[in-house]
Amino acid sequence: MSWLTNFVRPKIRALVKKPDTPDNLWDKCPACGQMIFHRELEANQRVCTHCGHHLRIGVKRRLELLFDDGQYERAELPKVEADPLKFRDRKRYSDRVKEAQAKSGEQDAIIVGSGTIHGVPVVVAAFNFEFMGGSMGMAVGEGLVKAADVAVEQGAALIAIPASGGARMQEGIFSLMQMPRSVIAVDRVKEAGLPFVVLLTDPTTGGVSASFAMLGDIHVAEPGALIGFAGQRVIEETIREKLPEGFQRAEYLLEHGIVDLVVPRKELREQLARLIGLLTKREAA
Repeated sequence: MSWLTNFVRPKIRALVKKPDTPDNLWDKCPACGQMIFHRELEANQRVCTHCGHHLRIGVKRRLELLFDDGQYERAELPKVEADPLKFRDRKRYSDRVKEAQAKSGEQDAIIVGSGTIHGVPVVVAAFNFEFMGGSMGMAVGEGLVKAADVAVEQGAALIAIPASGGARMQEGIFSLMQMPRSVIAVDRVKEAGLPFVVLLTDPTTGGVSASFAMLGDIHVAEPGALIGFAGQRVIEETIREKLPEGFQRAEYLLEHGIVDLVVPRKELREQLARLIGLLTKREAA
């Protein structure tokens, strides 16, 4: 019996058992449906190798792709009250924030870094969509103000990279107050004679698009990025009309003068360096 149990049975199981395949080796393109090997996708900067669709990319990876040699200095952001309204829906807001912090390893939905892009000094305020949908609360507002302060101190251009569903509803009026605060921060940069460039990524919606995200000297967008205020379904139900094909996408906004440039991800470093170099009269390396 031991011979059957210890030798024959394992051999039979090895023959019929399907090999375990990790479920993170392949990604499916949401546009064309093709399966892409994850290393191939990462090597192509998360752009589909079949149809060119731009998948969302992590905030740290994006910053590494933009800055020279992937190096940048992170700014320490001011601390804010964790739960000013003691908000609770299905769970406490403070618990949601802790879960997002544990999952992302970040304190909130924005990273501010300074460095150079092709030798041109810049300060970048980039949103982290993986942190509660990149929603803009008090911490994000403080981050934008800090980014403006660092840009003015260093005499560098400010680049904002929103990726957000809008204001953070759990902070109520405190989140809405970040809209005028971010506008004031942008005005400080412009008053100092420094460029403010916005790189619109997927998605840029709600209170973010209704404030600083549409105040850039130049608006650059990634192909296919969703950019707007309210959702398409909400607009159609309000005006009771069918919206055009591709409405609120980067290419549609380019045709209608809302966006200045639609630039593929692989060309962003060169384009941003060239634009900021022209605006600051600094030649890009």
